[in-house]
Amino acid sequence: MNIDRKQVFEGIKVIDFSWVAVGPQTTKVLAEHGATVVRIESHRRPENLRTVPPFKDSKPSLDHGAYASSYNTNKYGLALNLAKPSGQKIATRLIEWADIVLESFSPGVMKRLGLDYEVARRIKPDIIYCSTTFQGQYGPHALFGGLGFHGAALAGFSMLTGYTAGEPAPAHTAYLDYIAPWYLVIALIAALERRRKTGHGMYIDQAQYEASVTFLSPALLDYVVNGRIMSCMGNRDPYAAPHGIYPCRGSDRWVAISVFTDEEWQAFDEAIGNPEWARYPRFGTMLGRKENEDELDQLVASWTINYTAEQVMSLMQSKGVAAGVVNSAEDLFNDPQLKYREHFVYLQQKVVGYRAYQNEAIKFSKTHQRLWKAGPNIGEDNEYVCKEILNLTDDDISDLVAEDVITAE
Repeated sequence: MNIDRKQVFEGIKVIDFSWVAVGPQTTKVLAEHGATVVRIESHRRPENLRTVPPFKDSKPSLDHGAYASSYNTNKYGLALNLAKPSGQKIATRLIEWADIVLESFSPGVMKRLGLDYEVARRIKPDIIYCSTTFQGQYGPHALFGGLGFHGAALAGFSMLTGYTAGEPAPAHTAYLDYIAPWYLVIALIAALERRRKTGHGMYIDQAQYEASVTFLSPALLDYVVNGRIMSCMGNRDPYAAPHGIYPCRGSDRWVAISVFTDEEWQAFDEAIGNPEWARYPRFGTMLGRKENEDELDQLVASWTINYTAEQVMSLMQSKGVAAGVVNSAEDLFNDPQLKYREHFVYLQQKVVGYRAYQNEAIKFSKTHQRLWKAGPNIGEDNEYVCKEILNLTDDDISDLVAEDVITAE
């Protein structure tokens, strides 16, 4: 197969003012497919992800964290004090260099810094400028602050997570942070294609809240059409039984099983050896299985506990029943499919050392994606950015360091 080694975003230049998760994950995709991305950070106000665990050797440090390193692969790091007029001047020079500017500050912050879209497009008329915030730039709640954890509650996910008899529970993670980036990547691709055809840039205003609400379409439609308000139901599904996580042989080993149709139920019955209880009349229809789901789950668990999770998954899948092992982090690193597709790549990071990073899950037939650089420490690439991109002299850089505009620690 002939492969054009040029990467998808090769030649695209990006200034990344974003922080935490949505913006960094978006520019990470661009960087890993060839874009030159300069990430702007500050020692004076380090971003949140540098202050949360896990840390290398469990030692808290701005440069020991896994998140910041993982979400900023292939990027160059510049430590720039935007509170200083000289820092803002450096930022405008970077905007002049860039094709894309991405920021995720609260609405109004970039304008106060003199770095908003109106300024950017005067500097470079065809600039693509993207703001990604909790609830967008406009509207009665635009200034309402929050992170992905709060957004998961606001967007309705927390109302659907938790057990039937309990209270709503927060999602396992900051769920919005893993939805919004992919909408943003698509929007940036569309903007780049429009600019290629017309020569015009544009402003993109993303509300992470709105991006996430689209993932609740079934619940929203059920309310609009039927007047029903969906609520938490544990691991269950309104249209499947059995549907849950069941214990298996071994220490803390589990398997997920889903049966949606009567045909799948017959296949499930065959897979578990046609036990007498599977032929009880009350389990003969989906409605009957749903009405007796507590009993059914106990009986399924009494069977799965005798086998390993891998055995249950293989047996179920061989009969056409959906099932999957509940993997741990250790399982993922040992997974033969992930190994074959080279999902984990090991890179050297200056502080953390040699560690695993996740490759992109998408493979292109005519180009390639390359993971070559661990996420930078704060200001790790100051010299490269100043000299190779901004063409500053050693004296220029020394003056900026002395003025506390470019910082090393």
